[in-house]
Amino acid sequence: MNLNRRHLTYFLTASLGALMLLAVPVVRAAAEGPDEMIRRLSNEVLNNIKADKDVQRGDLSKVTAFVDSKVMPNVNFTRMTASAVGRNWRQATPEQQKRLQEEFKSMLVRTYAGALSQVKDQTVDVKPLRAGAADTEVIVRTEVIGRGEAVQVDYRMEKTATGWRIYDLNVLGIWMVETYRTQFAQEISARGIDGLIATLAQRNKN
Repeated sequence: MNLNRRHLTYFLTASLGALMLLAVPVVRAAAEGPDEMIRRLSNEVLNNIKADKDVQRGDLSKVTAFVDSKVMPNVNFTRMTASAVGRNWRQATPEQQKRLQEEFKSMLVRTYAGALSQVKDQTVDVKPLRAGAADTEVIVRTEVIGRGEAVQVDYRMEKTATGWRIYDLNVLGIWMVETYRTQFAQEISARGIDGLIATLAQRNKN
């Protein structure tokens, strides 16, 4: 990402919180509004991260297990990956789409694992939701508050039959999916879809 170190630290820490806040059983999420879900989960999940020293140290196996069991069921990751890949997603075969999701998830987990040590005394302030009762897509706006300046984190969420799901997030004015879409488009233009998969796989090995 084209961010300086200070902004990268904010982005990783706040993005981590943004994704981890979604750790909730699906059956409970169905009855909650998107802002209510974020508000209830913020303290629960941040406290869990602080209490698990292995996760906080960035133990990749522990972080991956946490993401798989708690986060992924509450994220529309197919939509997130498809949006990041852009129009090229429709040209990908089912197997390529599967590989793209796997490698994209691994890259995000590895990226955020290094930011877990930043989670200390943060709290999350959920802003009033500006949406109608019938809306099925909303933006939930929050601020992550710590010892330094507050960091704005916005979530793009969609309503599904089993509850609200996140499919993009904005930290410091930067939408995550749009940032990756630019990078992925350049890679696909140069090396094709298989080239992007290979690049992500290689990055995940480092």
